[in-house]
Amino acid sequence: MKKSSIQNPEEKKRILHTPLFTSLLEHFIQYLAIEKGLSQNTQISYKLDLEQFFLFLEKEKVTTAHQITAQHLTDFLYFKKAQGVSASSLARKTATLRTFFKFLLKDEYLSQNPAEILSSPKTWHLLPEVLNVEEVKKLLKVPDSSTPLGLRDKAILEFMYASGTRVSEAAHLKLLDLNLQMGYVRLFGKGNKERIVPLGAPSLRAIQKYMSKARPMILGEKVSEYLFVGSQGRHLTRQTLWGRIKKCARLCGIRKEITPHTLRHSFATHLLEGGADLRAVQEMLGHCDISTTQIYTMVDRSRVKSVHQKFHPRG
Repeated sequence: MKKSSIQNPEEKKRILHTPLFTSLLEHFIQYLAIEKGLSQNTQISYKLDLEQFFLFLEKEKVTTAHQITAQHLTDFLYFKKAQGVSASSLARKTATLRTFFKFLLKDEYLSQNPAEILSSPKTWHLLPEVLNVEEVKKLLKVPDSSTPLGLRDKAILEFMYASGTRVSEAAHLKLLDLNLQMGYVRLFGKGNKERIVPLGAPSLRAIQKYMSKARPMILGEKVSEYLFVGSQGRHLTRQTLWGRIKKCARLCGIRKEITPHTLRHSFATHLLEGGADLRAVQEMLGHCDISTTQIYTMVDRSRVKSVHQKFHPRG
């Protein structure tokens, strides 16, 4: 078993008895970054999940790691479910707890793992919301191409639908990772894993128009290494990108729940509907496990079933 990075038994004992385990959380985040190679966004999500868990423990009068039982873990997850937390969020919180307690066991903070009983919630059947092709076409027509911000929004929408990129990847996309001449983009996903994704002609045209006409006007005299920028010269945030997409959806009358991944989900679903190879879609999405990509085949089958029910006389 690997030894803890903290070798002093007294120091380890002090950390274990720190209210809310503040120091222990810091070491766990370092472990995620250095040993697991997880992205900053994932680290933030794990940290927020654990802070919620520690707050729950505080209300339960639990002050040390040794006091935590499997019952505390299940009670916490049921408590979050009662608050209306989605199944996908519960799955992530479960993964956070499993990873955290594996860390405590591996680094010998604990001798037993109370999270062993936890199994990931079955979320595969919770299909992601996607836009159909006509809705995507309506969405792409919304931005006003006569204005710099409209040209930027048009480029954002075309790019995200063409590449299936995550919102965070689009927000941090650098100019040097875009090859307009060859028609592809280099993306860095979770764990800084690199992948190359082709871009279609409409996306390339929108990006070129934005870069030649709108981007210089938005930046003014400022300089930026990022593709999608604001007036201060900084890259757009994930929240800003999501907000722009939601606004465009509202303006064209789309009533579906829009999430940061809606265009990504639609990208994958439309590719598979068109006959794309599952492995190719997996590669373009940057999924490590093909089972993650297979959820989109469920979306396609769900759509086929709804069509059958609607139009077949015995549907």
